[in-house]
Amino acid sequence: MTDATENPPASRSDQPGSYQRVMLKISGEALMGDQGFGLHPPTVQRIADEVKTVHDMGVEICMVIGGGNIFRGLQGSAQGMERATADYMGMLATVMNALAMQSALEAKGLYVRVISAIRMDEVAEPYIRRRAVRHLEKKRIVIFAAGTGNPYFTTDTAATLRANEMNCQAIFKGTKVDGVYDKDPKKHADAVRYDNVTYDEVLQKHLNVMDASAIALARDNNLPIIVFSLDEPGGFRGILSGTGTYTRVHG
Repeated sequence: MTDATENPPASRSDQPGSYQRVMLKISGEALMGDQGFGLHPPTVQRIADEVKTVHDMGVEICMVIGGGNIFRGLQGSAQGMERATADYMGMLATVMNALAMQSALEAKGLYVRVISAIRMDEVAEPYIRRRAVRHLEKKRIVIFAAGTGNPYFTTDTAATLRANEMNCQAIFKGTKVDGVYDKDPKKHADAVRYDNVTYDEVLQKHLNVMDASAIALARDNNLPIIVFSLDEPGGFRGILSGTGTYTRVHG
């Protein structure tokens, strides 16, 4: 068997069109559609279509999906639940979302592996870095579930950690808006969108991109974050084709 480290992707680049391996991070809420809770199958299918169009370009794709559509650890903790227990429940929610996305992608003829940071061998593979890299080299989509496997860490941090471990060239953060703004564009008509913003500016200005630990981890490893609208049809593929609207967070 070929060693997993013999065929690494190209080095990180400033141009999205040159990316060969990327991490797609989406929130659990993105799978709700217009519902207030749970999974909306047509929305899951639409996102799967977006992922397939990028995979068809030859791009290797990792994914991390949050669990906020089912359970949020911070909310459980705020209501009196022990924080660690609440966070573990949130991790289990991410596994449910990962399995739903796996099913949607496999229905489109793609090969997908769900890899969980918490052992549950009947439904997902355990996390072994070299095995995950090998899946990517075989052009399988890899969905990382259960966060980092530790409480007190968000799926943003998990996505950044796994992106670095897989040597991804960028994190694509799918949101409801087409980039990073100085304030909420849905509430403020005068909100200004950034084309480029540094990691330090995100932290200093408290811009709503990812949590501070995820931004710091990306900064320390010079991993760019591309923030784009997941609701824009073809937006994911468009950016990787050299077009589209997005904000690039970098050093």
